[in-house]
Amino acid sequence: MISDRIPGWAGRNYLLLTAAAIVTNLGTHGALIAAAFAVIQSGGDGGDVGLVAMARTLPLVLFLLIGGAVADRVPRHRVMVAANALNCVSQALFAVLVLTGEARLWHMMLLTALCGTGQAFFNPAAEAMLMSSVDGEQAGRAFALFRMAMNGAGIGGAALGGALIAAFGPGWVLAIDAGAFAAAGALRAFLDVRHIPERAPGGGLLADLREGWDEFVSRPWLWSIVAQFAVVVALVGATESVYGPLVARDELGGARPWGLALAAFGAGTLAGALLMARWKPRRMLLVGTLCVFPIALPTAALAVPLDVTGLSAAMFVSGVAIEVFGVSWMTALHQEIPEEKLSRVSAYDWFGSTAMLPLSTALAGPAESVFGRSNALWGSAALIVLVTALVLLVPDVRNLTRRTRRVTGAAADAAPGAAPASASGSAPGSASGDAVPAAGVVSPSADTEGAVRRHG
Repeated sequence: MISDRIPGWAGRNYLLLTAAAIVTNLGTHGALIAAAFAVIQSGGDGGDVGLVAMARTLPLVLFLLIGGAVADRVPRHRVMVAANALNCVSQALFAVLVLTGEARLWHMMLLTALCGTGQAFFNPAAEAMLMSSVDGEQAGRAFALFRMAMNGAGIGGAALGGALIAAFGPGWVLAIDAGAFAAAGALRAFLDVRHIPERAPGGGLLADLREGWDEFVSRPWLWSIVAQFAVVVALVGATESVYGPLVARDELGGARPWGLALAAFGAGTLAGALLMARWKPRRMLLVGTLCVFPIALPTAALAVPLDVTGLSAAMFVSGVAIEVFGVSWMTALHQEIPEEKLSRVSAYDWFGSTAMLPLSTALAGPAESVFGRSNALWGSAALIVLVTALVLLVPDVRNLTRRTRRVTGAAADAAPGAAPASASGSAPGSASGDAVPAAGVVSPSADTEGAVRRHG
């Protein structure tokens, strides 16, 4: 029986979250390609592609902190379902306009802005919901398997999306994405939140945000890596949203090769998740940060540019590396952050990691005009390497180790320096756990839906 093959730690919420992530990733990975090619098909240039990408990420940045505070107050599954409903409607309208040939630049910017708003509320709630769905020593494995399922769907979604765009145009791919959001929202409506304690009355939105900020800045490993990913996500987001489709059009032959390259990235994340389901590095953030260096490879490959085989190889290696980082990052958050503050800390994580994304996507076109596409891409690759080297100077990034038990609210209040305490190494070699965080967010699949980070 199938139920006999399901591990004991995979409860109802974990299974529902995994199934919903598979559905949305099948649609979203193709839709990310479709949005760029819808702009190009309507006569837009690189600057227009960047403006549409900025329209998605700007409200994502603006509303993330509010979304995190709301998700720690309102039942998280309701926030997730409402966000999925908004994404469904916006993508459906986008699809109709593209299919009827009526899509204008301002239409596409408005509808992608609505989609970004939905993601701003969805991401903190979903990340906290996933982390609260598992506990104990199997958390790391659970997060790795979740990402494996999610990224496996991304492989099919990207490859299928590229093929469907080439055969039928981007409108139908956007319509499929709208249907995927509707199906995923229906699944998430059945999540059980009874295990999450009710928040005590008192305090308002600003008080919640201050409490989340105090939690965030008290941990040097947390804010330093988020600062690093503010740069990394911005650069990768501009590459995947603007430069990648343009290089594919001019040098590789169109949407299909770009879809294959994104599918290779997905295959790499799948391989990385398989690795992390078995490997539990003791100094998880040190290992994860070292794996950020290969994220610069696809940007460098586009700068050359390499053919589709070389680009796909670079994307595969990058996918493996970011998955090692992603699981390590989620394990650290799961271990160190009290459950009742997860959504707010996740919101600061997402906010910091995506703060520069609207600017980078908007400036990608002008940067290409001033410096040339190849120089802009080489500069991006160099900056990724530089900021990653700098974050290794932070002692807690190098020394944070695993524990068998996550931090509770009382423990956190008694020891606000949780990261340094764990760095001294109580119970090394044990496991902990993942979702789709922002700093773990560097992936063409992450949507720049988390440019370099996580959810469906």
